[in-house]
Amino acid sequence: MHQYTLLPEWAEQEAVILAWPHNNTDWQNNLSQARATYIALIEAINQAHSVVILLCPESEQTSLQNSLPSGAKVLIVSCDYNDTWVRDYGFLTVSDGKVNHPVSFVFNGWGQKFNAELDNKVNKSTLAKLCQQPLIESDIVLEGGALEIDENQHLLTTGSCLYNYKRNGRMSGEAYNELFSDVLGAKTISIFNHGHLEGDDTDGHIDTLARYTPLMGIVLQGADNRPLDPHFAELFKLQYEVSQALPKHKIYSLPLPHVVNEDGERLPASYANFLILNRHVLMPIYGHEEDAEAMAKVQSAYPNYTIIPVDCLSLVQQNGSLHCVSMQVPTNTIKPEIVERAQEGVSIL
Repeated sequence: MHQYTLLPEWAEQEAVILAWPHNNTDWQNNLSQARATYIALIEAINQAHSVVILLCPESEQTSLQNSLPSGAKVLIVSCDYNDTWVRDYGFLTVSDGKVNHPVSFVFNGWGQKFNAELDNKVNKSTLAKLCQQPLIESDIVLEGGALEIDENQHLLTTGSCLYNYKRNGRMSGEAYNELFSDVLGAKTISIFNHGHLEGDDTDGHIDTLARYTPLMGIVLQGADNRPLDPHFAELFKLQYEVSQALPKHKIYSLPLPHVVNEDGERLPASYANFLILNRHVLMPIYGHEEDAEAMAKVQSAYPNYTIIPVDCLSLVQQNGSLHCVSMQVPTNTIKPEIVERAQEGVSIL
């Protein structure tokens, strides 16, 4: 039996998967702003020496091709999906020590909150064909944003997400531990019980709260700058949990921005929702006063990385951010001819 290991995000990456916003997604009310953010994100991904695999319905492909920068390294792939949060339904990549394998789980709209029937078919119907190895399929409900792992196979996740009854019923912590060990190669598993951002539909995904660095560090979405904020107590308790689980790690606490929608409702704007990509960190900013401090803190956490800010105010209007809309693919996972095609410029597969 193969022993598979989920690769940390700072492994060398060859591609990032995105799904283009269109009228039948959440973005219909601010489509132009969302698309502008995606184009900026595509440019940042290319700057980080990675190509983009861009999912798009067939009816939108020609207009999309014409709207992308001429020098962009993008391969447009025909696909139907409910929405663009590909972090949570795109395949994860594991290694057996020699070969990389795509792994898919069931996606049910974060515990049946939203229709995800099309999203749940994307790996098998579309993305698997692009990969060198066959798709490994699991019948467990699990989202990519719920997992964080380092090179020592210490996996981090949250109980508020895992134990939502509408995901896997009354599946126990022991059963999850077995899954994480057998399928993702986790040697140590920490399930945190604190930390949540108002407006977050994911039930507290770890990628909005706590992220590893390659240098024995943990970047946390904190609220030290807002001691009277409703989030302060829970995020402080999360920091304590993290310090207990990872006592040798240095903690970098990010400031918390106060971002609201046009109705004055708080949005789950997290600076921790960044993408680590080939010695770059693509970091969400929101046009708020905390942006500069957050960027400086992330730069100190990743001293050998180039920080690329991407304005994600349009994304958080739909309760997600940069990491949520992207899924990185480690080198030697996708078929070489697919990557080469994307490197040649904008084209439709």
